[in-house]
Amino acid sequence: MSKAQIIDGKAIAEKLRKTVAEKVAALTSAHDLVPGLAVILVGDDPASQVYVSNKIRQTREAGMNSFEYRLPAETGQDALLARIATLNADPAVHGILVQIPLPDHIDEAAIVAAIDPAKDVDGLHVMNAGLLATGGTGLVPCTPTGCILLIQHVLGSDLSGREAVIVGRSQLVGRPIAQLLLNENCTVTVAHSRSRDLPEICRRADILVVAVGRPEMVRGDWIRPGATVIDVGINRIPAPEKGEGKTRLVGDVAYREAAEVAGAITPVPGGVGPMTVACLLRATVIAACRQNGITAPDF
Repeated sequence: MSKAQIIDGKAIAEKLRKTVAEKVAALTSAHDLVPGLAVILVGDDPASQVYVSNKIRQTREAGMNSFEYRLPAETGQDALLARIATLNADPAVHGILVQIPLPDHIDEAAIVAAIDPAKDVDGLHVMNAGLLATGGTGLVPCTPTGCILLIQHVLGSDLSGREAVIVGRSQLVGRPIAQLLLNENCTVTVAHSRSRDLPEICRRADILVVAVGRPEMVRGDWIRPGATVIDVGINRIPAPEKGEGKTRLVGDVAYREAAEVAGAITPVPGGVGPMTVACLLRATVIAACRQNGITAPDF
């Protein structure tokens, strides 16, 4: 039986979405401002279709305006850039998200660079990445933001002095969450595939964040007793016990083993995933306020 506290990302995300809805209602009442989020999907990738539908539904449930653009896979890069330029200029659109991955003929970096940094609610534009790295005020990637909120749910708002280890150095998760934890006065180590004695590095962590995309790579004996473990990975693996051709979702951490050692741990699914969309809504509200000279609400 699990000994660790299970960090219920679904419940925490639901609470955040309710808070977002309250802030949206207050903005609409006090300033006649309805935050608007535009989501662009190019192609028909099944997983992306599900993600986009969830984002659109939750945006509307929060009382925000949702602008949806589903474009065929053969859409050219110039056409996509033109669409982004139109949205950049639209005052009703406060956040723009282009669903990744894009078809191979489109340069993802060029698309991200074309989004107005003030509307880049994914926090991927180089200007927002630079602001985060230098302690400025920009828009922050949603998954790392969700991870920080989950950690603070367990450990409280003051993370000063905690030893944090991040396994994975991607631009989407690893690097921004390292910066966010530094901003919270943690002592941060970023480990990766070329790190020497990775298990020993992980054992130092009070806070262990794993985002490498390798199913169950981090084992139970890599965990410091009592550590808070945030598993960002989501991997689909064969599940022959369920029947021929069946699969199941697992994280980057061997959950059952880790839960016997950790103090708190996120499950997969139901941990980090639900927080990402909730934090996207949060970021859109913040962006809308900044674009209109309104002090952004506390969340």
